[in-house]
Amino acid sequence: MVQEPKFLSAGQFLLTTLVVKLAAMAALATMLARYRRFRHILIFEQRNWPDRLVFALGLGVPLTAGVASRVLLNYDAADLTLEGAFIAGLIAGPYTGALVGLAMGLPALAVGEYGAPFFAVGCGFAGGGLREACPKEEIWSFSPFVVLSLPRYVWRMVRDFHVNWQVVILLAIVGLELIRQTVGARFGTARLFHLSSESWWITALVYLATIVTVSTPIKIWNNARIEHRLQEQEKLLMAAKVEALKSQINPHFLFNTLTSVSSLIRSQPETARTVIQKLSGLLRKLMRNQEQFVTLREELEAIDEYLDIEVIRFGPRLTVKKEIAPDTLGVIVPSLLLQPLVENCIKHGFARKVGPGTITLRSWRERGAAIIEVEDDGLGISVERLQIALSSGIGLSNVHERLRVLYGTTGRLDLTGSPGKGVCARVEIPLDLASERITA
Repeated sequence: MVQEPKFLSAGQFLLTTLVVKLAAMAALATMLARYRRFRHILIFEQRNWPDRLVFALGLGVPLTAGVASRVLLNYDAADLTLEGAFIAGLIAGPYTGALVGLAMGLPALAVGEYGAPFFAVGCGFAGGGLREACPKEEIWSFSPFVVLSLPRYVWRMVRDFHVNWQVVILLAIVGLELIRQTVGARFGTARLFHLSSESWWITALVYLATIVTVSTPIKIWNNARIEHRLQEQEKLLMAAKVEALKSQINPHFLFNTLTSVSSLIRSQPETARTVIQKLSGLLRKLMRNQEQFVTLREELEAIDEYLDIEVIRFGPRLTVKKEIAPDTLGVIVPSLLLQPLVENCIKHGFARKVGPGTITLRSWRERGAAIIEVEDDGLGISVERLQIALSSGIGLSNVHERLRVLYGTTGRLDLTGSPGKGVCARVEIPLDLASERITA
């Protein structure tokens, strides 16, 4: 059975147009918020002319294309003249709003809608005027649910004799829509485009749709601003945590070295004096270097200075070997990463060992990561101790925590060993994040 085609009534078509109009503005706001330069403009309130021009182009070009499609294709939902010009002025200032409004009014002017450019520019100046008058955070607080809170806002205004800027912005939007409806009804759609209906409740929905279409992109962009602030706070928190972990190493290293010096003062005073001189030079360098990240080459140079002190203490008993791949010397690593590992080898591997000992430093690239190993042939480690080594003490737990904070699950510290066969500490740093974290 062949069914007859169904057509929307005038009221249904107008309601559909309002819904599509809102969706189009929300989609445009979401796409613009994804671009870094546009998001930067939203975040910082102090904007120079290049920023305002970028904002005007980013918002004005698609909105002008929408007016053109309405003029050429009779696609009414694409015409966001009032909303676009008002938002541009409200966010970026009166001149930006006027510029966007003028651009949107030109396609309509080309087909004889003489009131369009004047109305659009007026909307831009109205939004810009409100921006200059009200606190900026009041603008970003304007949301699609402002209508639901209108009775409460009005009561507060009457009770406290205090201007509520949410109500002022709302009334400005309603006033501009009222002007468009009045002028359009007086001179006809051919002079100023507007959506109208003989039904009072549909007309009320037109006003409501204008309010929501203005507030929706503001809500979307404010969420982007909040997200950026949270990311910045997370970066600052991470930097502070890393700095605290790094600072924890210095007194730990100093305490251990001074303990060694105290044991040498009576038996080997000259050796103790040399160790103190080396220690003062190393500490002076550490105090000058406030960088959180260094290259592996710089880290190894710091390790050499530390080992100079230990070689003086242990003499020919201590041997250091290096198997460093040349392509890893430029890899960015957290500063003071290896010193606790080397110190751990000496303190737990050789302090009570009879005979010589060897520390081996290795590095190479493997599956998109830089692998660094610090291995000793000392006394080794028991199975029970191995299971809790990364969570107890200062040295290893500090390195483990710094890697976790900086690189998440992709940065690792693994410890292997057995009694009498030494210990190997293996650090894995992802190369794709190593170059990024230097700016964290």
